[in-house]
Amino acid sequence: MTAVERRADHDIDPALTARWSRRAFGEATISPSELSRLFEAARWAPSARNLQPWRFLYVLRDDQAWPLFLDLIYERNRIWAQHSAALVAIISKRTVDEEAGPRPNSTHAFDAGAAWAHLALQAHRDGWNTRAMGGFDRERAPGVLHVPNDHEIHALIAVGAPGDDQLLPDHLKALERPTQRKPVAAFAHHGLFPRNIE
Repeated sequence: MTAVERRADHDIDPALTARWSRRAFGEATISPSELSRLFEAARWAPSARNLQPWRFLYVLRDDQAWPLFLDLIYERNRIWAQHSAALVAIISKRTVDEEAGPRPNSTHAFDAGAAWAHLALQAHRDGWNTRAMGGFDRERAPGVLHVPNDHEIHALIAVGAPGDDQLLPDHLKALERPTQRKPVAAFAHHGLFPRNIE
């Protein structure tokens, strides 16, 4: 399957179907300024009450802290993530600071997801590949990365140039292709929530 074979049922921006998350990364490095473009895109994501609860921590492949980030990733992901140019932790602040004290922010994760989508699309437009990982040590990560208690780590993101999928382990080569999506009718419903939906 190629990106061209991912066909939208409605007229949308072609970048949305062309972007997909590869596991194969090339050897190219990414500069801090190139990475800042991705964070700039995330900056302009929609945000409830303009709280902008997202936070990003990142390391480049040659940074001293690279092994700290890499060691948090489960082995099934580390075997390919180690070849990326940067690792990024996407985090959000769970609370809102008010005069009476902090209170829960019910949309912190929702907004962080919007920021991640902006980052991923800008990366695609700039020729970079991104792949988000939920497979990391969630118990250890806050301590290792010095994340405050009122924040939550949602994912680690590998960023880098697309690479040769033939260099992946055999069990991953077959997975290295764009995936399809459910049709709109499977998840968008007019009116009340259907009784027979999964």
